[in-house]
Amino acid sequence: MSSRKKIAVPLALSLGLWAQFGHAAAQTYQLNPEHTSVVMSWSHFGFSHPTADISQVSGTLVFDSASPEKAKVEVKLPLDTLDTHVDALTKEFKAGEYFNTGTYPEATFRSTRVIAKGGHRYDVQGELTLKGVTRPVTLHATLNKQGEHPMLKKQAIGFDATAIVKRSEFGLAQYIPAVSDDITLTISTEAYADK
Repeated sequence: MSSRKKIAVPLALSLGLWAQFGHAAAQTYQLNPEHTSVVMSWSHFGFSHPTADISQVSGTLVFDSASPEKAKVEVKLPLDTLDTHVDALTKEFKAGEYFNTGTYPEATFRSTRVIAKGGHRYDVQGELTLKGVTRPVTLHATLNKQGEHPMLKKQAIGFDATAIVKRSEFGLAQYIPAVSDDITLTISTEAYADK
């Protein structure tokens, strides 16, 4: 066998394996609602920064550490779980003048682009839909850890992220500017591989 053939055969095999498995590196993860928190905060007349939580968040993350720009995120936020920790305010927020959860029971976020910023940091650009209105929002995310979960023995990934959302863009303009238009979102999540 010529030296050319000796090189060509393993090269062809390598390329064939790459074609078969090279695009399979992206892993799909499901967000774990028990280890996902979404916290909103705002300025209240400049005196304090109250918070509200959204629980039972679900979603899917597709991530490949070798090609993070190809990542995809889809998240559902059930607004009927919203809790301000003040009963009267929670009831008011869920009512028609605010989030109107009877008509719009959930908000959604879908990524459109991911930009690697270095140091396990990413800007996740996407579209937030709230009360039937869709606006662009950027999540500033940090990859906390990726690897086998020590208890579940399956692949896991964890991120923290922050974003600023202008509530007036979603028809929630009550008491601006005394109560801030800017809402800070703080998100922390663990997600587990499908298999």
